[in-house]
Amino acid sequence: MVESTPRAWRAADEYLADVLVGDDPALEAALAAQREAGMPEIEVAPVAGKLLNLLVRISGARRVLEIGTLGGYSTIWMARAVGDGGRVVTIEAEAGNAAIARESIDAAGVGDRVDIRIGRGADVLPTLVGGFDLVFIDADKESNTVYLDWAARLGHPGTVIVVDNVGRDGEIVDENTKDTKVIGTRDGLRMLGEDPRFDATALQTVGIKGWDGMAIALVV
Repeated sequence: MVESTPRAWRAADEYLADVLVGDDPALEAALAAQREAGMPEIEVAPVAGKLLNLLVRISGARRVLEIGTLGGYSTIWMARAVGDGGRVVTIEAEAGNAAIARESIDAAGVGDRVDIRIGRGADVLPTLVGGFDLVFIDADKESNTVYLDWAARLGHPGTVIVVDNVGRDGEIVDENTKDTKVIGTRDGLRMLGEDPRFDATALQTVGIKGWDGMAIALVV
């Protein structure tokens, strides 16, 4: 029996990605550009990127909102899924990151489907027109409740909301934590559980990103 360790989690994740995702030159180039630019390696794992792609397709989403572009890796996954005529609006606080993301998104052949807005999420979100079918939240965790509120406002009944990094190495169970990322995550999860606009669940995950998790909700 294989022992449950971070090394084993990574090996299993890499196996799943190899079997179910495979090689993808455009996505690999986007990651290479992100690394070369010195951005943190905090993008979603390949299997999570494929999950986002499938969720967009399963839900029939044509208008997608992403909060947290980074190097454009997850953006490419979702832009592929919205199809011709679909649109991904993605918000990135750092102009340098947005520039790298734009190059990678264009190189992947989905640039005409992606609108990158530069600025802090809390500042950009009030400027957007609603009607989004799926919202992916993967930015500063301290603002999760702000992002969830705007996801509900800019969505509609049936809008899918995905919140990344809700596991936080299990620290979410610590009521006395001083970690602002964990506090923001706990606040967001509590909001998903108590706010009548949402119906939600969350799953723990282990893999190349360590011990983490993802929350999925519907706007009701």
